Amino acid sequence: MTVGAWTLASRVLGFARDILIAAWLGTGPVAEAFLVAFALPNMFRRFFAEGAFNMAFVPLFSKKLEAGTDAEGFARDAFSGLATVLVVLTILATIFMPWLVLAMASGFAGDERLPIAVTLGRIVFPYILFISLAALLSGILNASGRFVAAAAAPVLLNIILIGSLLAAEHVFADFSVIDAAEAGATHGTLLAFGVIIAGIAQMAMVWIAVRRAGFDLRPKRPVWTPDLKRLALIAGPAMLAGGVVQVNLLVGRQVASFFDGAIAWLSYADRLYQLPLGVVGIAIGIVLLPDLSRRLQAGDTEGGSHALSRAAEMSLALAVPAAVALVAIPGVLVRVLFERGAFDAADTQATALICAVYGLGLPAFVLQKVLQPLYFAREDTRRPFYYALVALVVNAGVAVGLVPVIGYLAAALGTTLAGWAMLLLLWHGARDMGDAARFDAKAKARFGRIVVAALVMGVALWGLDAALTPMTTGRGVSKAVGLILLCVGGALVYAAAAVGLGAFSLAELKSAFRRQR
Repeated sequence: MTVGAWTLASRVLGFARDILIAAWLGTGPVAEAFLVAFALPNMFRRFFAEGAFNMAFVPLFSKKLEAGTDAEGFARDAFSGLATVLVVLTILATIFMPWLVLAMASGFAGDERLPIAVTLGRIVFPYILFISLAALLSGILNASGRFVAAAAAPVLLNIILIGSLLAAEHVFADFSVIDAAEAGATHGTLLAFGVIIAGIAQMAMVWIAVRRAGFDLRPKRPVWTPDLKRLALIAGPAMLAGGVVQVNLLVGRQVASFFDGAIAWLSYADRLYQLPLGVVGIAIGIVLLPDLSRRLQAGDTEGGSHALSRAAEMSLALAVPAAVALVAIPGVLVRVLFERGAFDAADTQATALICAVYGLGLPAFVLQKVLQPLYFAREDTRRPFYYALVALVVNAGVAVGLVPVIGYLAAALGTTLAGWAMLLLLWHGARDMGDAARFDAKAKARFGRIVVAALVMGVALWGLDAALTPMTTGRGVSKAVGLILLCVGGALVYAAAAVGLGAFSLAELKSAFRRQR
């Protein structure tokens, strides 16, 4: 709940940020150039930050912490080694930025988006250094049972980027800049510098928290130790798996780059489905991985099964209704959140279609975050790599093969089907891990009830959407109030149906807010 609450705050502020970007930049060349430039450090952070590196580092650190065998020294060596690799990567990326941009979006070749994206990319790429080191520090905090600072740090990014956008508007007000191209370039540049400032702030925040937790991680000269060699051997396959996932995303962006506005549509739709994915799936995965690692170290099979089952229950209880909502009412969600200024009704329609397709894959994306810790806690990073390769084939086949039929929607459909393929493979592969990797009878009985309750909510949402259309198609506060009423009404219907069907009880809802040790 701690991680989820802070993640929710970050994602809500992220919506505020994207609402401003959509209103002032729309889906034009500067918007698409910034989104591609910002995607570059975020792509590499999947290797070095909350992705592959941390998936290998956290279990090893957690086990050393549990056993009392110099966890601090191991963390210091990992911090210094990671920092060295990231500095070299940043220098190389800055030099080869034009080729990196074309690798992300070859549709930019020969038009005005390419030089803008290259300039912005060179500004934002050093973000990878700060955010990856911050992620390692966050892993130390999470493994130590301290979640607040690590979960709160991402809030800084959105606060600073919102401040950058508001600063750009202040510049226009002071200097009477009215040329649309100049205005867009100013917004993009200030956003890019805001990203760097945010990365420094995030790293500083968790650095202070780690010091207060009693760990001294002052940088030193990198030393290749046996523990680091073991970390590299475990992280290697995970990084390859992360690379496959990023190729999946690249396929989608490449497809979208050949359709004007499609990169922005995919990005805004991504924000909607990333809200429940971040609040539920990623938050649970962050807490579950060190917990499972400690239980494996202690030989607690029953405790491991209990932790896995409750994580799956909570994930589905929140993700399934979110998925149903994205499929049932994507139009009103996108219209109220984004349709203003440079973002028009045609953009709303295109983004809503992508949202619905992503919604179909949301339960798979969330459950992946529950099942992956089963592998990483056992230091098994090879099989997730092989599964990711299969998902890549599915994604590429659908995204590229269906472009002539459904256009840019093929990119979203490929992502969704690849997500389900990855989930099925993770589930099948976990069957040989023993009782600690199995859902208990209580969880199995509840999964179907959660789905039925969510479908009841979906029907109610259709009716509520029709009744509230005069408000949600209005102006100003009316639209926001209409969306709030729609969301609250749907949540109440879902909660009533879930309790009535026995998917969960009121007592369990209350106990979920009490921290368990």
